[in-house]
Amino acid sequence: MANKFVGHFEHAITEFWDLKAMTDYVAKKTFTYSQVGEEVAKLHVLFDEIHVQKNDKIALVGRNTPQWAITFLSAVSYGAIVVPILQDFHPNDVQHIITHSESKLVFLSDNQWEDLDESKFQGVRGVFSISDFRCIYQAPGETIQMSMKQLDQKFAERYPNGFRKEDVHFCDKDDNEVAVINYTSGTTGYSKGVMLTGDNLCGNMEYAASTNLVGKGYEILTFLPLAHAYGCAFDFLSQFAKGAHITFLNRIPSPKILLKAMEDVKPTVIFSVPLILEKIYKNNILPKLNKTSMKLAMSIPILSGKIYSEIRNTLVKSFGGEFIHLIIGGAPLNKEMEEFLMKINFPFAVGYGMTECGPLISLNYGANGKQYVPNSVGTVVDDMEVRIDSSDPQNIPGEIQVKGRNVMKGYYKNEEATSKAFTEDGWMCTGDVGIVDKNGYIFIKGRSKTMILGASGQNIYPEEIEAKLSNLPFVSECIVIQRADKIVALVYPDFAAMDEMGIQRADLDAIMDEHRKKVNEQLAAYERLSAIIIHPTEFEKTPKKSIKRYLYEN
Repeated sequence: MANKFVGHFEHAITEFWDLKAMTDYVAKKTFTYSQVGEEVAKLHVLFDEIHVQKNDKIALVGRNTPQWAITFLSAVSYGAIVVPILQDFHPNDVQHIITHSESKLVFLSDNQWEDLDESKFQGVRGVFSISDFRCIYQAPGETIQMSMKQLDQKFAERYPNGFRKEDVHFCDKDDNEVAVINYTSGTTGYSKGVMLTGDNLCGNMEYAASTNLVGKGYEILTFLPLAHAYGCAFDFLSQFAKGAHITFLNRIPSPKILLKAMEDVKPTVIFSVPLILEKIYKNNILPKLNKTSMKLAMSIPILSGKIYSEIRNTLVKSFGGEFIHLIIGGAPLNKEMEEFLMKINFPFAVGYGMTECGPLISLNYGANGKQYVPNSVGTVVDDMEVRIDSSDPQNIPGEIQVKGRNVMKGYYKNEEATSKAFTEDGWMCTGDVGIVDKNGYIFIKGRSKTMILGASGQNIYPEEIEAKLSNLPFVSECIVIQRADKIVALVYPDFAAMDEMGIQRADLDAIMDEHRKKVNEQLAAYERLSAIIIHPTEFEKTPKKSIKRYLYEN
């Protein structure tokens, strides 16, 4: 067998040969594990024919599809380095990443190709359509398109008896070498290329396997972007390695589309970001709970239990009805939302991580002998350690620092950023601020880069204020920032909810000022908001749905 990382996929193809592996939800096309293996083998023949070298970079841009996943598996199992690029990036950023990563081959969707300027490619040998793997561009002097015409013949020559289990042989590349360069824009700066090794990814995959979050025959609906570490590790790599059937949504995951897909697929485990749950809670559940008759019923213990049970069943059914856990990550979970989910005994867990850890650092998971602790992101996962840069880590917040198996090799071609990311004694700086209790549970207070220093030197964590403000009526999104030494909130109103309630735009300023007063009652004097400023449009966000704060801080 090949190395441990690639070996997981080699084993999966042979072990689960006849099982369903991947389905395109839109196209309704399904690949078995054997068919995935054959498609991977065809791309390996192509890579041989056009002389792709070990550690050549292969850029991959596009929606979640089986072809995306097959390309990823083909590249890493050949010994190349995958450069997944989020399809939501601006074409100029896509072009920059392809150039910066020194990608030799590019796989992308046809419409993305239309937005790129081939004259700006530096070192790119060929570009392939991710939908059917045809070569749509080759650099001057290349013969890739000719090789494509001969591919079926070459494949038949290599496998004259057809592609069989015994033909599955992948590369033998050291797990400490880079397997993926994952570019992440982040909320406070420019994109950097995170170098993840095979062992970094193995750490995440093997932890998932040690829980019941992956398993043979599991039904998985992947809607998180696979170019992001969270979706890639837990919706795809971990699941494929253990024989799951992965359905690729291949559409923008609006709540309406997503809930219909959940109903059809009936996933076993769901990996999501908080935004989806919060929208369903705010739009479908909270209005019912706020009705006078419902409040009255909830005040009666014998009725409240039945009502909570009914709400739980409705919510579980809306997510397909057969999942054992819903894992929330990628951004902080709203405190009120968490309290509600606990109250109705909803099966959920909260993870914490970052691309630089491929991505998992900790998990708050009420299973496998662990206790779910409110407001925490849990304890560190296997083979990882955490410390707080503080004189009193249990009481005084400090930067959360980690080290261990999941931690990246560094930033590609950026020694300065790599050096800044690590302490002198080798711990990686997360940029998050928090505490760790005596039982090892991590509590995040905010980002060190977003922390505001009060007039008398107090630390103000805007995320905590935002959580309070977000729970109030007619607040769709908000950020808390410092302007001219004052703490202010920018709010994008929930115009749809206003229209439904017959609230006029002219009343908005008065409503928001009441919100300001209500929030300030819950804050220390140095944290209080001096104003709420109406922001007329949605805030620009990263693919993880985090607001790009740096665009609004001036």
